[in-house]
Order: sequence, then structure tokens, then C-alpha cells
Amino acid sequence: MTHPVPLPSLAELKSSARRLRAALADEGDFIQHSEALELIARQHGYRDWNTLRAAAGNRPTLPLAVGGTVRGRYLGQTFSARIVSLSPLGADAKFLRISLELDAPVDVVKFDSFSAYRRRVQATIRSDGRTVACTSDGEPQLQLELAA
Repeated sequence: MTHPVPLPSLAELKSSARRLRAALADEGDFIQHSEALELIARQHGYRDWNTLRAAAGNRPTLPLAVGGTVRGRYLGQTFSARIVSLSPLGADAKFLRISLELDAPVDVVKFDSFSAYRRRVQATIRSDGRTVACTSDGEPQLQLELAA
């Protein structure tokens, strides 16, 4: 069975269970909180709450969404951009493939006699918003400014 990735955060899943329980209570159907958690797990394609909780983990959620805006540094230059695509890599979603449309082109060449401007950037980022790939001076190629 395939499962949607990335899952909502653990806090969002628990909040969904509370809302479900309240909605059912409004209609006269009273269930325990544990039963609501089990229903939320099944709604997401998992056999029970413990399995869903293990899949969701305690990972922090990234404040990224397609169509959203982000700021950061690309090859040492500051930028602002719109997120064009965002997809998790692997079942644990520790890495994301992101595609950005920069508001203003960035010169990716450091030579004075040559320029190459880039308006769209694709990268694989970790949960901290930085690429694994680094420049020759050891800095991540792309660094997003993520709200803490």
C-alpha cells in the first residue's frame, strides 16, 4: 500500500482527531480520543494510530508550499523566488526536490569577463533548507531562509 508523503505534522494529525471527535459529538456520536486517532490513521491509509505516528515522526514541518515565496542565497547571491514545484524524495521525506522561479535573474558565474544568468533553479534540499551539494568554498549551493 502506498502512503501520501509528506504526511501532516504530528500536531496537525492530533488536531484533526480532536476536530473529528467534536464534529461527531455535535451529531450525537460520542467516541473516545483514541478511537478518533485510529480513524485518522485509517483516513491516511495506515492500519492504526501507532503506525501513522511512526511514519509521521516528530520531524519539524517545513514552511514550504507550491506557489509560496521564499528568500535565500544561491551560489552566494541573495534572491527571492516563487516555489514552482516541491516533491519529497524517499519514504521518510528527509530530502525535498524543489524548483524555484527567481524574481530577478542571478549571475551564476564569478568571472568579470563572463556572465550566465539563471532565472529558474532546481535543487535537492534537506529539512534545514540547505542543499547537500556545496560550492568549492564549502558553502551550500542553495540556502533558504526558513522561519523558525
